[in-house]
Amino acid sequence: MCMSENRWTHPQAGQRAHVPRQANLELLRCIAMMMVIVLHYLGKGGLLVSLEEAALCPAGLLAWLLESFCIVAVNVYMLISGYFLSVSSFRPSRLIQLWLQVWSYSIAIGLLGALTGVIEETAFDTHFLLTLLFPISMDHYWFLTAYFFLYLLLPFLGTAVRHMTKRQLQIAALLLLFAFSVQKSILPVRLETDGLGYDCLWYVCVFVAAAYIRRFGVGFLGKKGCGAALYVGGCLGIFGGTMLLRRIYLRTGSLERLLQVCMEYNHILPFLAAVGLFGAFLRVRISGRFAAAVCKVSPCTLGVYLLHENLGLRYTWQDWLGAGRLWTKMQSQTASPAALLLYAAAAAVCVFAVGILAEMFRRSLFRLLDRGLGALAPYRKLKQWILGLDECFRRQGEGAA
Repeated sequence: MCMSENRWTHPQAGQRAHVPRQANLELLRCIAMMMVIVLHYLGKGGLLVSLEEAALCPAGLLAWLLESFCIVAVNVYMLISGYFLSVSSFRPSRLIQLWLQVWSYSIAIGLLGALTGVIEETAFDTHFLLTLLFPISMDHYWFLTAYFFLYLLLPFLGTAVRHMTKRQLQIAALLLLFAFSVQKSILPVRLETDGLGYDCLWYVCVFVAAAYIRRFGVGFLGKKGCGAALYVGGCLGIFGGTMLLRRIYLRTGSLERLLQVCMEYNHILPFLAAVGLFGAFLRVRISGRFAAAVCKVSPCTLGVYLLHENLGLRYTWQDWLGAGRLWTKMQSQTASPAALLLYAAAAAVCVFAVGILAEMFRRSLFRLLDRGLGALAPYRKLKQWILGLDECFRRQGEGAA
């Protein structure tokens, strides 16, 4: 079955089902995805020198600083999603589209990587094939698995956050943040329930926070420069906290398991920094051709992630973009910080551009398949049935409102 993203709008669908795009947040979505690429370039490219080493070269320190400023990317992406999803109705068609998008990348790129022999650090075995065939259930892309389950919960979460009072939503958000973020941020131990921000539960927290910002705002973020200050201050706090823990470890040999705790998605510092960056872009106003271009490109950003994080390419593309050569220079203390910055920026631009083009091609292909299958009566009936489910949830949302 094939679905075209642009043709699954029910003619009677209401406003809540499709929230208009805001160019400022769509621009932030693109920036967040480039940050994700930088994170994967540094981490999977081997450019993050171990914090257990006694000395870090200037390029090594810069790599950790870049990591600190980009680690907010996933939380930012989820804040944007939650901001729009909190006022949107649940659509089964969107769930199916998402699954098909993930599945098409998982199969096509995974098999291509295996057949061409470019896969590294991944065995081509039964587990690999099962991961390609069942990408959500097998956690091929952890972010998409968490997002998929979050979207499944939207009929419950969306209804709840739309009907809670300001006080109720405040209390709920604070309790969630305390349980899944604040505790792990202040206790010098590892908690057994800590998912490090890689699970659906953490993104429920981020969703609730985004819903609160959408409905009631945050006075602090409305002031000029405050969002940017929170972002920069939070990121510097991440870097400073990490270096402090490193120094304690080097002097005492303790806290080894907590060396990177400040850089985990559900730590309070990355969360606050992400809120700051999100709030800063809420104040940004862009228009004209640039805004139109951003809104055209931004829906394809998920394809960038699905392409470069596929198991067939996940540990390979970094060397294609010079990570191996740069690592060799860092080992010999001859790599300059400027070179690291240039390589990381070039990787972000190149991977982003290729990913956008790949997703545009996939969308065009799916549209063609949709038109072709549209000649078949069973396919048309199936589409109408699924659109009927969309309409059912839309009416339910209107009735509740």
